[in-house]
Amino acid sequence: MFDAELESFKTLIDLRQYVLASGYYHDTKESSKVWHVFRHPSTDDKVIVHFGSDKSKDHWVYSSKFGDQGTIIDFISRRSGMSLGAIRMELRPWIGKPPVPVPAFPKPVRIAKDRLLVERRFMTMQDALRHPYLENERALPVDLLGSARFAGRIRIDNRGNAVFPHFDTYGLCGYEIKNRGFTSFAPGGTKGLWLSHQESDDNSFIVCESAIDGLSHAVLFPDERARYASIGGNMSPAQPELITAAAKSMPNNARIVAAMDADENGGKLADGVCEAVRAAARDDLVFVVQQPRGFKDWNDQLRAKQPDLFPTARISGLDLR
Repeated sequence: MFDAELESFKTLIDLRQYVLASGYYHDTKESSKVWHVFRHPSTDDKVIVHFGSDKSKDHWVYSSKFGDQGTIIDFISRRSGMSLGAIRMELRPWIGKPPVPVPAFPKPVRIAKDRLLVERRFMTMQDALRHPYLENERALPVDLLGSARFAGRIRIDNRGNAVFPHFDTYGLCGYEIKNRGFTSFAPGGTKGLWLSHQESDDNSFIVCESAIDGLSHAVLFPDERARYASIGGNMSPAQPELITAAAKSMPNNARIVAAMDADENGGKLADGVCEAVRAAARDDLVFVVQQPRGFKDWNDQLRAKQPDLFPTARISGLDLR
């Protein structure tokens, strides 16, 4: 039976605020515009809060690392054991004014059902500070996997696959999956850009075909002021706009590098990156195309242990004015 009061609790009370008031803290590094991560310092609980699980529900909902999920009613019941009557008494003040000071959050963005599944799966994966496949077969050194530039950008799933998260305007949208003889993408996910972390004084933005190629480029040509991206194969319709936005965010006189494979398709992808950078309308940016010489991609070159071979097969400066 429909209960108007319970419905008002689920829709009107900002669950993000209630979770904070319950002793959790906001993990801003793992949060995005559409989902917010909270952690409890003493119970080790970790919950993701977002608005709406599908188009028919306007509820605040959560999911916990301990396996429970649901609305604010479920959140309180699982953690306090309160009866429904006691929960009503607990939440009635929140319909008017929260009983404790809480920060203001921006208006919620509705999350698509498939995207929610992607985020839940990704939350179960661990950071890959070590990875046998990446280290032994792809020649990627362990100090790179655990570096600040790539922290959290390489994960490992329960099957031992290497996982590379993709981001769009709203946050996590999918992930590349790699292993020996195996390449896939998150079911229900969409391609954005795999991105390294960025620093305010970066002066290069290097775009590669795959995350493994981006990591390989970082090993072959170390640059503490470079940030990296991957399109994860062929370019999707949404990716040029994301590259344009990334180019706009670069500091003055930055260099944008299309570091694609040394084949015909790599040349076409480099042209696509060029057009996306041109759309940024930044006269100060310098666009450069790099391709490996004597190898198909950057990881082939890395595994051949020839880091001194600078890519000169196709290097060009482009006036973007």
